[in-house]
Parts: sequence; structure tokens; C-alpha cells
Amino acid sequence: MKFHLFKAVTAVLLGVAGAASAGIAYGQERTLRLVSAFPENGIYVQHLQAWIKKFNEEGKGVLQINFLGGPKTMPPFEVGNAVKTGVVDVALNTGAFYTNVLPEADFLKLSQVTIAEQRKNGAFEAINEVWNKKANMQYLARMVEHQPFHLYINKKIDKPDLTGMKIRITPVYREFFQALNANVITTPPGEVYTALERGVVDGYGWPIGGIFDLNWQEKTKFRVDPGFYDAEVSLVMNLPAYKKLTPPQLAYLNKQLQALEAQNSFWTRYAEEETARQAKVGIQTIKFDDATAKRYRDMAYEVGWAAAAKQSPEVAARFKALLAKPAAGNAQ
Repeated sequence: MKFHLFKAVTAVLLGVAGAASAGIAYGQERTLRLVSAFPENGIYVQHLQAWIKKFNEEGKGVLQINFLGGPKTMPPFEVGNAVKTGVVDVALNTGAFYTNVLPEADFLKLSQVTIAEQRKNGAFEAINEVWNKKANMQYLARMVEHQPFHLYINKKIDKPDLTGMKIRITPVYREFFQALNANVITTPPGEVYTALERGVVDGYGWPIGGIFDLNWQEKTKFRVDPGFYDAEVSLVMNLPAYKKLTPPQLAYLNKQLQALEAQNSFWTRYAEEETARQAKVGIQTIKFDDATAKRYRDMAYEVGWAAAAKQSPEVAARFKALLAKPAAGNAQ
């Protein structure tokens, strides 16, 4: 049933794409179709919706965005391919959700410099060279940063060892949690609550923020500190659609994208609020001694970059030079 619905939605979107392409040829106002890999009621989409409202108010006659929806419109792991093939124009997505299209997309979690720095040091251009060539996409903007990932579990541990535990993952944490001896299980976010409820998994990886959006706090007992990596949620666009924008449309889009990134300090405050909120509902913090905590965090990056180098040696080496900091420092 879901498959047929997805096919029907895809057919409609392709029809709209043809009409939009015809319109742009005559210099008319262009409307970009945007989908989200994240739920509409979540903080990521709520944050984006405020930006879209302003975008459309100021972009009348030039450029508009039609938000089509989240996972109910399109399965999260199909969104990357939908952007690549032009089924939709733009997506709010994370690299971990479209490694089936672009394995290198998952490398961005390892960034230890801000998107503002990436635009200055050549990283942004390097990202787009890979996204253009390998995924038929333009990497537009990073909307979320300063959101470390954490391990959330329902069994208390006193050291970084997950032997005998079943942990829900996406590609973000696969190698790291496997290095901690976990049995890993991949599921979409929408299935995690039930998996926790039924004991199918003993825990999961997720950023510091967002578990309340999915009600996972009801089934979560512990959060392991420190956090590691940085949740990357970005806007990506179909490359042919991007290249069809007129100079005024492109200028307007870039202006609004930079305004969106300028709001990223919000996520630092949000992380602090979510940490306090988790404590208030009884989620206990597991903290290792300083030396163990450092080894735990360093191991996350060592394993992450090693996996990246194995997947795509040249890209990993280039990205590491632009995105990493010495082990003693971090952007979080």
C-alpha cells in the first residue's frame, strides 16, 4: 500500500516538475518543491517552516518554496534519491539518510569546524564538487550544527563497552558502536519507540535534541556523556534544477540561505535546554572519568575517519584536512 502511494506521489511530483520547468523558461516566478526527511512536528521542520514563511513573503515574484511534507509524503531513506533524480527540487536531509546515493554524505558528521568556517576555508566548495559529481546535487546550506550525538541506553554501564547490547543505528554510528561491541540494528526513526517498548533494542544513537519530538524519553533511562560528532542537517537541491535558476533567483536564494545559517547559534541554546529537560524527566547521565571520556570521544573520530578512508580514500583525506581539528580540540 505504502509503495503504491509513494509511486503515485512521485508521478504527481514529476508532473509538477515539468510544469515548473516550462514556467522558468518564460522568466516567471519559480516554485521549488521541498520535502523533509524529518517529521513535521519535529524541531528541525519547525525551525525550517519559520524560514520558509519569511522566504516566501520576501520572494514574491522571484522564488517560492512549496513544502510538501515529511515522512508521510516520502520515506526518509528515499529522499536523497528523489533529489538526485529531480522528483523534488530541494530536501531537508542528513547525510546518514542518503548514503545509498552518496556514501560520502555521512562524512559531514565528522566536521569540527562551523559552516561559517567551511565557507571560508574551502570546505564548502569541496563538498559541492563531490555532491555535484557523484549525486547530481547542490549542497545549499547546513541548517543544524552544535548538536552532538549521544548514546541513549536502558542498561547502566560503567565503561564504554556495549557487549551483549542491541543498539539502534543509522550509518552515523555504525562503525563506532560496533567498535564498542554492540549488536547494531538499523531502523527508521518512526520505528524506534516500538523497538524500545518491546525490548528489540536496548538503546539508540541520537543528537542531544529531538527525543521529545518522538516521545523516546518515555522509554529512555540513561544518556552517555560526552557527546561525539555533530548532527548535520542540511538543505540539498537537485543540480539541474539549481542550474536553471535565473541570476536574480540564485541571488535571492543565496541571500536567504546565508540568513538561515546565521541562525545556527540557536542550536547551542537548544542543546542546553534539551539537556536540562532530559534531566527533569529522569533520564540519568552516565559519565566516565576524564581519561576514559577522552578515549571514548577520540575513538569515535578515529573510527569515523578510518571508515571514511576505507569508503572513499581521496575524499576522506581532503575532507579531513578541511573539517577536522586536532584531537585536543573540538567545535562542540
